[in-house]
Amino acid sequence: MVATVQTSDAEMVPDRRAVARRLGIWLVLVVLVMATASLAMGAAGTSLWLALADLVQGRALAPVDSAILWTIRLPRTIMAILVGAALAVSGAVLQGLFRNPLADPALVGVSSGAALGAISAIVLGAALPPSIAVVIGPHLIPLAAFAGSGITIMVLYRISTRAGRTSVATMLLGGIAIGAMAAAGSGLLIYAADDQQLRDLNFWQLGSLAGSTWARVGVAAPIILIALTASPFLARGLNALALGEAPAAHLGIPVQRLKTLAVLLVAAATGAAVAVSGGIGFVGIVVPHLLRLWSGPDHATLLPNAALLGASLLLAADILGRIVIAPAELPIGIVTAVLGAPVFLWILMQRRAELAL
Repeated sequence: MVATVQTSDAEMVPDRRAVARRLGIWLVLVVLVMATASLAMGAAGTSLWLALADLVQGRALAPVDSAILWTIRLPRTIMAILVGAALAVSGAVLQGLFRNPLADPALVGVSSGAALGAISAIVLGAALPPSIAVVIGPHLIPLAAFAGSGITIMVLYRISTRAGRTSVATMLLGGIAIGAMAAAGSGLLIYAADDQQLRDLNFWQLGSLAGSTWARVGVAAPIILIALTASPFLARGLNALALGEAPAAHLGIPVQRLKTLAVLLVAAATGAAVAVSGGIGFVGIVVPHLLRLWSGPDHATLLPNAALLGASLLLAADILGRIVIAPAELPIGIVTAVLGAPVFLWILMQRRAELAL
């Protein structure tokens, strides 16, 4: 009788890996649908379907349609997928690494460091010699953001590492301090900016994909794709780290190497994302929480699903930003805050007992 009850109970418990795999398939379909919608919608009257019909029938696209679809909408759609995936996976990795459900790239100062580099390029870029400006002009802001995130992570690593071991608590506190210093530096630069630079900075700080070009995709895509490809290899270690550092080490996990790789991955992905899109919040916090509620905490499925859900959410936010006040455009950072903050508060209320809040 007991055996029968146990079997029945086991059958009633869902296989979370199977749920996560099915969810992943649905998320792939959602990304495809949202990407198609992103290509089809916009303030301009260009129709994706008429353009596809012309291509199928061998007719050349009108120059205006070709410019809108190929030069504006397609790189923007690809950029939304890359940035959404990068921010969501970075949040999931940091939450697993710090065993802190409130962790995201901003927590360790990486976003602030990347922002300081980008703001420096916007405000001080005009002072570059013309010979240098011609060579690196189109890539100045992305390169500066990469440099800012890289310097931030190196400083943070030096602060938090002693005798070959990295302290997570020191890293968290150091990240908060470094983020505050980077924000102060950004504030000084903003204070020194002229009117045109202030307009550019204001739009960039709110988050936007309006400046997406094939050149920017070419700069950001390799870094983000490498980080996303490497993230599943951290899954086993992050799962073990949930038990604590000592138990994870006893299970054969190289904890120190795991910390280093995780932080470098987050620095690369976040630096690239901030460089091309500015400040976009809540994706890195909300997406991992939703997935844990739906399919469990196993990082083997959480990380790839986070990339898909993050891409879907940012595509949806970008579409809303383009059509809500068309022909004007709402910065995507505002859209993600409006959509993400209530969801995050709801999650917080649901789990406050678990989080001891």
